[in-house]
Amino acid sequence: MILSGKEIHRQIGLGNILITPYDEKLLGPNSCNLRLHNELWVYTDPILDMKKPLSTKPITIPEEGLVLEPGVLYLGRTHEYTATDKYAPQLSGRSSIGRIGLYVHVTAGFGDIGFRGYWTLEIECIQPVRIYPMVEICQICYYEVQGDYSLYEGKYRDNSGIQASLIHKDFLYV
Repeated sequence: MILSGKEIHRQIGLGNILITPYDEKLLGPNSCNLRLHNELWVYTDPILDMKKPLSTKPITIPEEGLVLEPGVLYLGRTHEYTATDKYAPQLSGRSSIGRIGLYVHVTAGFGDIGFRGYWTLEIECIQPVRIYPMVEICQICYYEVQGDYSLYEGKYRDNSGIQASLIHKDFLYV
């Protein structure tokens, strides 16, 4: 069952959901909008090799905006830090963002119960799009979990910002 916006607000008050900084004006009927931080990363390796750590370079989004180009994968992050040990979070792009051909996450929109950190956004565009820091770029919703569960303890937990792919760590166990 998905939590309503009012229930998200209540659970924040109870300490079961953390969104910081929190602004009640960002709540919707069953989600809370999250904003884009002012930093992006792009990969600098000509070939992205899954078995190797990948190199990135930072790009700052100025107040006057930054034009994103098609064919480039930009890694961004939410301005807000989120955490919950009680609900399964899911991140989706806002429809207004999708309607200008901007994809907020390539495939990684579902979070694990116990995830805490900033959400890394895998951003692509269909045609050139000017973006701005602090735009409400995505929305987070929360689902109740039924049955016994374990908290997420994986490689992306407790991050302090944008995270490039860590898939190379998966090959350590093969």
